[in-house]
Order: sequence, then C-alpha cells, then structure tokens
Amino acid sequence: MSCVEQMKYKLYLERISFKEAREYIEKNSEEVYYVDPGYKIFKDYYIIGVPPVAMGVRGKELLFTYVKPCHGTFVMGIDSDEEIARLRDSESNKIKSSLKRGMKAKAESSGAPASFAKAFPFPVTSISIILMNLAFPFLSAA
Repeated sequence: MSCVEQMKYKLYLERISFKEAREYIEKNSEEVYYVDPGYKIFKDYYIIGVPPVAMGVRGKELLFTYVKPCHGTFVMGIDSDEEIARLRDSESNKIKSSLKRGMKAKAESSGAPASFAKAFPFPVTSISIILMNLAFPFLSAA
C-alpha cells in the first residue's frame, strides 16, 4: 500500500502530542509494544515519534501514531492480522500489560512486563532530545 490514508482506518485522536498519543494507546489497547522511531509498518510507512513510541493491539486492530506534516500527530487504528503478527514476532520482548485491564492483567500475565530501561537502554537527556531534533527537524516545528 502506498499510503496509509488509502487504507480503511479509524481516526481516534487528532492534532495531539506524542505523549498524549502514547497515553491513549496504553490505556485503550489489550497489548502495548514500544518500537523505535523509524519502525516500518505496512511495507512502506515509518513510525515517527519521540521514544517510547507505543503501538497497541486491540482485537484485530493495530493502534499507532501517524504524523502528517503541518497537521500534527494522530492516533489511527487499522485492522491487520498480518501486521499484528509481525509486530508480535519482532517486538515480543517489549510487551507490557495493558493499563486498561489493570491489576487483573498483571495477575493473569504469563511473564513480567518489559521495563522502559530494557526497551530503551539509554538515558533521556537534553542531549538525546537535541539529537532527536537534529535527526527529525520537522518534529520540533509542529
């Protein structure tokens, strides 16, 4: 698919911050995965964001952030069993229990959720923020 906008999608939030997008995905997903900026989905779409970039699974729907230059950040959902399976395979060590199910999910989970430090083994400092702005200059303009 050449463009995410040409796919059948649901739009949940629009013109929000990366933090708001991450919080929405964490609270409204059954499974949450944290990917690095640049993670590739749907063959030719790269996830853009400030780490940790959350991607969620809710049933057969993949929730993710979508950045449209000059319009901001959006939370979108697209039904895709293939993409969910690929995400689970490649990011299974970064799964976190859903905030939506709370303590019940912790009791039922087969393993402990991944920590942020394991998923992203670097300190978030002003230097890393400056480097992120250098790598993605269009993010700081929005």
